[in-house]
Amino acid sequence: MGARLLEWLPTGGLRLAVALLTTVVAGGTVGYVLIEGWPAWDAFYMTVTTITTVGYREVHELSRAGQVFTVILLIGGVGTALYTFTLLATTVVEGGLPKQLRQRRRARMLESIKDHFIVCGFGRIGSIIAREFSRRNVPFVIIEREAPRVQAALEHGFLTLEADASAEDVLKKAGIERARGLIAAVGTDAETVYAVLSARVMRPDLFIIGRAENEDSVRKLKQAGANRVISPYQIGAQHIAQSAISPAVVDFVQLATGSENLELAMEEVTVGDRSSLANRSILDANLRQRFGVIIVAIQRQDRRMDFNPEPDAAILPGDTLVVLGRSDSLKRLEAEAGS
Repeated sequence: MGARLLEWLPTGGLRLAVALLTTVVAGGTVGYVLIEGWPAWDAFYMTVTTITTVGYREVHELSRAGQVFTVILLIGGVGTALYTFTLLATTVVEGGLPKQLRQRRRARMLESIKDHFIVCGFGRIGSIIAREFSRRNVPFVIIEREAPRVQAALEHGFLTLEADASAEDVLKKAGIERARGLIAAVGTDAETVYAVLSARVMRPDLFIIGRAENEDSVRKLKQAGANRVISPYQIGAQHIAQSAISPAVVDFVQLATGSENLELAMEEVTVGDRSSLANRSILDANLRQRFGVIIVAIQRQDRRMDFNPEPDAAILPGDTLVVLGRSDSLKRLEAEAGS
């Protein structure tokens, strides 16, 4: 029990002070038992009242040896108790203990989190990704090595590690063995390549997305093992051009995927082997009438994409349906597809 108490205390002087106080109390209790022959509880009570200077009364009459021992206990114990209580009060007032408890809570969350994304970097791109994941209730862990960004992430309530995202021990601590995917959006393209390479070595089957600043980095990130490489500048330029040419199309996509729309959503649903939807046509599955969703596309297991599939198109086990509909309808469809 004493060992568990010390584990919960911040490192440094407070642990030493608590250990000394425990030693004094234990020594005083044993001393009274041996010198005066008192029961253990009486000896403990006498020790506590002595070192805390409460001094209600003497439990029993003291012999001369007992009086000498009490004087020694007062000299050594009162100072130890005062030092320990002062340090404890200072720790609580300055926030050391709550900080320690928060750190242990984060450690427990890191040990239990699964099917999550690891977001490497909390800069302009990483912070937007984190907010979107939070809005969609998608579990994630942030890895960031710059202290101001770490503090900003913690203030948002995000589970965060202050470390280098390319270090294997850090990725292991972030739960890469249980992760759903990793997004590398750290400071430079070189750092992103290292993070992707480390993650791919540790998890050959992990879905990895890398952010690239230029075309040369796109090639390097793919060679390092990224499944997808995203260039924010290229996507931004394409979005601007599309907005100028076909503004209605852009408005529709933003309506279907934007965070400001709380009802309509575009999601992907994977069909399980035992699902009632498997090995049936779109018409036979009757998805529009049963769930009120629109099938935009079907991604086959070979990653071939069938856009606007015909009603007689077959839905096969392992296919991913790209569907548009209301959130409650999509949840019911997900349950049916996975059953």
